[in-house]
Amino acid sequence: MATVTFDKVEKRYADDTAAVKSLDLEVRDGEFMVLVGPSGCGKTTALRMTAGLETISGGEIAIDGKVVNNLAPQRRDVAMVFQEYALYPQMSVFDNIAFGLRLRKLPRAEVRKRVEEMAGTLSMEDLLARKPRALSGGQRQRVAMGRALVRDPKVFLMDEPLSNLDAKLRVQMRYEVTRIQRDLGTTTIYVTHDQVEAMTMGTRVAVMRGGVLQQVDQPETLYEAPANLFVAAFIGSPEMNLLQATVVDRDGGGTDLEVGEQRLPLPDEALARSPELRSYVGAEVIVGLRPETLSPGGPDDAARLVGEVSAAEMLGADRLVHFEVAGAPTFTSELIDDSRAAAADAAANGSGPASRVSAMVARFDALTARPTPGERIEIAVAVDRAHFFDPGSGRRLTPAR
Repeated sequence: MATVTFDKVEKRYADDTAAVKSLDLEVRDGEFMVLVGPSGCGKTTALRMTAGLETISGGEIAIDGKVVNNLAPQRRDVAMVFQEYALYPQMSVFDNIAFGLRLRKLPRAEVRKRVEEMAGTLSMEDLLARKPRALSGGQRQRVAMGRALVRDPKVFLMDEPLSNLDAKLRVQMRYEVTRIQRDLGTTTIYVTHDQVEAMTMGTRVAVMRGGVLQQVDQPETLYEAPANLFVAAFIGSPEMNLLQATVVDRDGGGTDLEVGEQRLPLPDEALARSPELRSYVGAEVIVGLRPETLSPGGPDDAARLVGEVSAAEMLGADRLVHFEVAGAPTFTSELIDDSRAAAADAAANGSGPASRVSAMVARFDALTARPTPGERIEIAVAVDRAHFFDPGSGRRLTPAR
């Protein structure tokens, strides 16, 4: 096992396109680190540079304290599993797993011992004689993992290994991959664009965008304390509702959020959690509301939004209710812009990433709430659990310590 350290790592191509920009990241010994982000964010490039499959334009990558920038892939003691299984179709499961060991000229008895131990870890003892064509997709992926892991590498690299599996099998394999990694304790870097995979599998998760590391932390922290608008919108399914609002003083005392033509009282708990909000009176902020902080409301709820149901999705115990609030501009993860100037302009005039389409989603109990499309609905808002972001920089307003 080993640590992996990225120290201001850069990757630039001949046309000066920057795929990875000044990446600083430490993957701890035995950790399951997930790199997640949209297509083109630089996560796979970072993984390939670690493996030695891409050259490094700047900075250093160290494995177990040794800089590997100029080491050939076979000298880095890493093993990689790709999106495609790349099994040898003419070989049995046993021979596929044993292939790398035989290249290293290990004694036959040692090869058999290691392969049988790995088959036990993978729960594939009864499949060693089969050819890949006789295996399911999940079984083939386990063989590919076994072929990499049987070498006992210092670092295990995985590039979207579950993306070719169907939805049900992906759920099963998420468990299998995390179980195997936990049992073996091998330092692992796992790349995916699927934030559900990232949140359910990673010890820690590193969110990337445009080649830049946005935030790295435990899944719970990313969800509960996103560092900026992009992380807030990207992490979570359904994604966080992001509303443009103005902080205003209330006649007679108190502070409100003005959302379109409606107002949400800011409770003392919200101001205590984000004391920086007080400096935004008379200015605009972006309010982040997770779907579970919205519930069926009524006239007795001090903080509520009135809207119209556009759709309702039954998901077993939950019902996702999509609704629109007139005049309440919203942000979406696809429309959040990198540019501070563009974001500030959007906050000022409703253009750019801000949209006057006020689509929001709430998570209701499916048994007790059954709204229908076209129905006028009142939504109670747990403002004390809201997140607040600066519209110019996109950063999360400093929480109370």
